[in-house]
Amino acid sequence: MLRLPSLPVVSLLAGASLWGVVWYPYRLLGAAGLDGAWATVLTYGVALVVGTAIFLGHWRDVMRAPWACLAMGFAIGWSNLAYVIGVLEGEVMRVLLLFYLAPLWTVPLAHVLLGERLDARGGAVMAIAMAGAAVMLWHPDLGVPWPSSRAEWLGVTAGFLFALGNVLVRSLANLRDTTKSLAIWGGVTAASILYLPWAPTATDAAMRVAAVSWGIWLPVGLALVAMSLALQYGLSRVPANRAIVILLFELVVAAFAAYWLAGETLRAQDWIGGSLIVAASLASGLERRPARPAA
Repeated sequence: MLRLPSLPVVSLLAGASLWGVVWYPYRLLGAAGLDGAWATVLTYGVALVVGTAIFLGHWRDVMRAPWACLAMGFAIGWSNLAYVIGVLEGEVMRVLLLFYLAPLWTVPLAHVLLGERLDARGGAVMAIAMAGAAVMLWHPDLGVPWPSSRAEWLGVTAGFLFALGNVLVRSLANLRDTTKSLAIWGGVTAASILYLPWAPTATDAAMRVAAVSWGIWLPVGLALVAMSLALQYGLSRVPANRAIVILLFELVVAAFAAYWLAGETLRAQDWIGGSLIVAASLASGLERRPARPAA
């Protein structure tokens, strides 16, 4: 008899699938004249307002660890902003795979900030991730692996900041997931607002575009709330080693979406490097539950 997947597994699959295609509405907003910073302010602003309306009382929990919440929120906030701008400027899958280098940074950050011991498994994770990055970023003319565009730099930066945010999340284990989500939505919104002086779209132009494109950014903001709640529900109920495999479904969805919606394809070099990065992500999740940005 066919056994249907459980609700927590379905929640993880739904969240991963949404993350795999969320770049596309941002591209639509970009084509309409709204750059990544403005688009992020609007979408995460919606998530912050809706989330606050639903979990208003949870803001009191933030005051139990205000500085830790601020640091975590801003780290993941800048990570999300860098990711959005990266997928607007570069190839979706290359930026996403470079983002998935997060395990490379998590091991040393956890050692420095949390005092976690550097063991053989952590060293293997770092080595595999570094090998994947080297293959993906290798330039024969330079003779070294190096990002070739701002979008690739943004992907690497987003992965590092995401890893930093996740390490900081571990220090907030006594807070509810919804409280962390509020801090992250606030962090993304604040980081995007701080970046606006360097955004290419002027304020008056952004407001005009926002007024006619609300049919895109408003549903995306609502989807971010649903995505976060779905992921948090699943991650709290599915074993870590199984959850990381399910969450990597995001890469499958993103690969098909990038091909069908944007006509993007990966080189053999990207497939090999990406496979190593995925292997590092799988290894990093064998003992610890992965944490996706609360979006």
